[in-house]
Amino acid sequence: MTIAAIIDVLEKWAPPSLQEDYDNCGLQVGNRGTEAKAALVCVDCNEAVVLEAEREDCNLILCHHPVIFKGLKRLTGANAIERTVELALRKNIAVYAIHTNLDNVIDGVNGELAKRLGLKPLSVLEPKRDRLRKLAVFVPEAHADAVRTALFEAGAGQVGAYDQCSFNLVGSGTFRAGAGTDPFIGKVGEQHVESEVRVEVRYAIEREGAILAAMKAAHPYEEVAYDLLVLANAHPGIGAGLLGELSEPMPENAFLDHVKAVLGQPHLRHSTLTGKPIKKVAVCGGSGSFLLAKARASGAEAFVTADVKYHQFQEPDNALLLVDAGHWQTERYTMDLIRDRLVRNIPTFAVRLSGLNTDPIHYR
Repeated sequence: MTIAAIIDVLEKWAPPSLQEDYDNCGLQVGNRGTEAKAALVCVDCNEAVVLEAEREDCNLILCHHPVIFKGLKRLTGANAIERTVELALRKNIAVYAIHTNLDNVIDGVNGELAKRLGLKPLSVLEPKRDRLRKLAVFVPEAHADAVRTALFEAGAGQVGAYDQCSFNLVGSGTFRAGAGTDPFIGKVGEQHVESEVRVEVRYAIEREGAILAAMKAAHPYEEVAYDLLVLANAHPGIGAGLLGELSEPMPENAFLDHVKAVLGQPHLRHSTLTGKPIKKVAVCGGSGSFLLAKARASGAEAFVTADVKYHQFQEPDNALLLVDAGHWQTERYTMDLIRDRLVRNIPTFAVRLSGLNTDPIHYR
């Protein structure tokens, strides 16, 4: 089992293309071709975590927050980041970060936070645009089923909770094979008319390469005629934050106690109580206060996130309860999320959770 094989499982789930522009996800230390003995999963990778990985005989660390966030110009041990990277190199331990790309998938960081809080069903609070494409391909009627199946298996045709979605229109295609061609039907130099199906499918842009390859492999024509269209639709499964509902409404104080108990957070910061019961809840693990306006507009009675600034606690204006539950606390279950994904896909690979609390904020 190579490090590349482990990374492949994670990146099929949360493609690097989904990370924010400011982020630095991916393999930060090590070589993809190295054999992976075992992996240690953590929220933050620091020197103590590297030493923990060594004790646990793990030569791969999977962290949520990147160790190298901005470019390193030197490795002199002058700060904690440089010392962590140096130590990982000396110990031959690879470090891989899966950060905002995992925030932006519906079954990622926020999905786990919402599940722990007992929220369902879930929808993305701020869906991303420019992530969807449409493929229209022209196929002989007798081969339409085979091409559709290949497209679906490659990841096309997903619309919300539905899959294998397509639109099909029968028409007539004309073509004339030129010199040096080897046409599947028709003759060189003669115009041919063929009954064809225009098959249309929607897909996420990160699947485009695999989908086009599958289409061409299944298509009988020597030259495949197809169109690629950019869609303005927002992607319902990709974006920031989530919105869900509790099974039953809860009084505000009971809801705050519930959040504290679930996240193991001894103290919460929150805006003025509204006096309204809580049922619809918006969440964003980590620094999510930029979504406050979206949370208000969604009709949520509460918004659970972290890193809220002083004046932002005034912005709810009695419309909802804004809860700052701590950055580390709202992302702590990301470790379980990553571990469970790998165990399901590679059950023979050893994955361990870090036993260290790397939250840099302390309470008393």
